[in-house]
Amino acid sequence: MRRLIAAFVFCLVLTPAYAQRQEPVGCDKFKWPLDSERALLRAPDAAKIASGAEIAVPTTKAATIKLDPFTDAKLPMAPERAPRSTDSKAGFVKVVAPAQAGRYHITLSAGGWIDVIQDGRFTKSGDASGVEGCEGIRKSVTFDLAATPFIVQFTGVTPDTIGMVMTPVKP
Repeated sequence: MRRLIAAFVFCLVLTPAYAQRQEPVGCDKFKWPLDSERALLRAPDAAKIASGAEIAVPTTKAATIKLDPFTDAKLPMAPERAPRSTDSKAGFVKVVAPAQAGRYHITLSAGGWIDVIQDGRFTKSGDASGVEGCEGIRKSVTFDLAATPFIVQFTGVTPDTIGMVMTPVKP
């Protein structure tokens, strides 16, 4: 009887928590429109770059970044959140100062953790949106950025490369 009660409590407590962690499925389930970003991430002319490269704010073209095993990635700062698997990939890009300060979406082709480092410290992320089952795009996170250079770090990524595009948030 105790086992039956324990199983019942397990289902009541953990099943709703697990269900809440599930990402929505489908390209139409993002919190904001990302059709342009998805098209850029799927375009064949995305710039292919190595981890650690310097890029301009890529608002008209996506970048595909070659990642390294997490233990070999030589990240500028330890990530704010440790990856769940030591077998995951990681990398970073240095971004020249945007033309103007503002709110930007950093949108990725695959799942992973995004850290933005500006002026030697982590920049707090704003809203985030992620879905499963949308080819070419997985998540988008909002950051308020100053008009100074910054670094974007990727950790906890499964594939060897990740596509990224940055776009200003439209008012």
